[in-house]
Amino acid sequence: MFENLREDWRTYEGDITRQGLWVMVVYRFGRWRYTVKPALFRVPLSFLYKVFKLLSQILTGIDLPCEVGLGHRFRIEHFGGIIISGDAVFGDDVIIRNNVTVGLRRTGVRGAPRFGNRVDIGAGAVILGDITIGDDVSIGANAVVLKDVPPNSIAIGVPATVRPKKGAQA
Repeated sequence: MFENLREDWRTYEGDITRQGLWVMVVYRFGRWRYTVKPALFRVPLSFLYKVFKLLSQILTGIDLPCEVGLGHRFRIEHFGGIIISGDAVFGDDVIIRNNVTVGLRRTGVRGAPRFGNRVDIGAGAVILGDITIGDDVSIGANAVVLKDVPPNSIAIGVPATVRPKKGAQA
């Protein structure tokens, strides 16, 4: 947990005023509590995590459950209105901005998005369903992504259309 927190500290440039850093601290604590044995000791930590998570949601407007799989240097660039499904998986060096929703496409149907490395998610984007977002992808502001996005692409519009990035080889 502490090595991940040090990496988060560097990712947010040691700026304690960044709400993304607050959320990451709560996320790391939530992940760490699963490693505590025996289960009897884990119960009060789980209660504490739920209190911290609720407080971080109220203060930041970001819902990042500890069940989400995060790669290294996950960065929440702007706070507020971010909802992420616990089934989502993110690669390394992902940037996410305000008012982004990542989740299930339909109630009761499992399957949340899986993101590659170096994905840049614009403000207001909605990414739903059991889809894969490749490496080096940019998702435009307010895009609604409902299908797979190949590596080195840009997804823009409602519903999103996918185009290769300029300079990317087809």
